[in-house]
Amino acid sequence: MNNKVVNKDSKIQRESFTELLGQLANNSAAVVHDEIELVIQRVREKVRAVRSGALTIAIGAVIGFAAFMSLCAALIIGLTSYMAPVNAALVTGAALALIGVVIAFIGFKQLKKTILKT
Repeated sequence: MNNKVVNKDSKIQRESFTELLGQLANNSAAVVHDEIELVIQRVREKVRAVRSGALTIAIGAVIGFAAFMSLCAALIIGLTSYMAPVNAALVTGAALALIGVVIAFIGFKQLKKTILKT
């Protein structure tokens, strides 16, 4: 009779152990699912922040370009006091082209250095 009681206890322990394992599996799956959702939410927040920053940069670049074009026009108008308007525009364009080529060359050299390092 004692053997039957021991067998019942071991059967109950096995069922309890099986239930605990099932609960552990369910809880682990829920934790993993929650972690994945949290990562997705963080990525979405970062994407929103990057999108907002990129939009701000783009707007600033457009306004800066308009300001630069206004300054170029003012330079051309100012140079017309000393030379013909066509020559003033040519001098301004040539100076800006030279500056652009120098900056592009510097950027090319930097890019070449970083590519050769890796």
